[in-house]
Amino acid sequence: MTEIIGVRFKNAGKTYFFSPGGVKLSQGDRVVVETARGIECGSVVIPNRMMEDGQIVAPLKGIIRVAGEQDLKVVEENAAKEKEAFRVCQQKIAARGLDMHLVDVEYTFDGNKILFYFTADGRVDFRELVKDLAGIFRTRIELRQIGVRDESKMLGGLGICGRPFCCSTFLGDFQPVSIKMAKEQNLSLNPTKISGTCGRLMCCLKYEQAAYEDLLRTTPRAGSPVLTPDGPGVVTEVALLPGLLKVQLESDPDAAPSVYPRDAVKWGRDLARGRRARDKGDGEKGKGKAGSEK
Repeated sequence: MTEIIGVRFKNAGKTYFFSPGGVKLSQGDRVVVETARGIECGSVVIPNRMMEDGQIVAPLKGIIRVAGEQDLKVVEENAAKEKEAFRVCQQKIAARGLDMHLVDVEYTFDGNKILFYFTADGRVDFRELVKDLAGIFRTRIELRQIGVRDESKMLGGLGICGRPFCCSTFLGDFQPVSIKMAKEQNLSLNPTKISGTCGRLMCCLKYEQAAYEDLLRTTPRAGSPVLTPDGPGVVTEVALLPGLLKVQLESDPDAAPSVYPRDAVKWGRDLARGRRARDKGDGEKGKGKAGSEK
């Protein structure tokens, strides 16, 4: 077991683990740490706790210090510099006639690097743009091309539900979402109904998928043979969440389908066992009848 804290550098960014070094920290505290990008200032989102060694990547780096007033002042100054760098970069992109859309600018805490995030339909030759920016800001320049989901995460906005984007408020990492999830949840396959503002499938399709998968394992599909309290039949329609089945009974094929709760019918292995028991009972009745005739 190792004592860790979780630190996040953006509002809805990925959480990274660090060693507190014996310092007791609370959620919301600001700390200065060393990362692969250099010295950074982040917020504690997971206070001191013990974690299994197999759940962390060794070696675990420690914090440099708890952020003081001077450190927080540097963060504010960097935020102001980012706005100016964004304006300058947009001007240079227009002057170069580059087919790219600038999304965000980020200064590292120590000011040794400026990262420019952009989107583009294809590959962009931005070598001359890097030279222009390096000549103006006199520091290391890095341009990163990102996808539309990352753009939505950075910019934020309101989804079709009326709430702020999940990706820009609490989702640390994007989860894989597939059209299969929409089908299993019986949603409309109209792209405008199941796609987010970014144009990709909505992240919230993932939230209830585990519950749907569990229900699908315990619920017969449409077209499955079942055994109801009123006799055998075939499922014609399924309401997965309330657990209701419409069944066309074999005894009355011309009648409207009857509705049964999921737990009131037998299907699959239970149906096979029920049929074997019924056949065995009929066989024993037949033998008893034949013996009585003798």
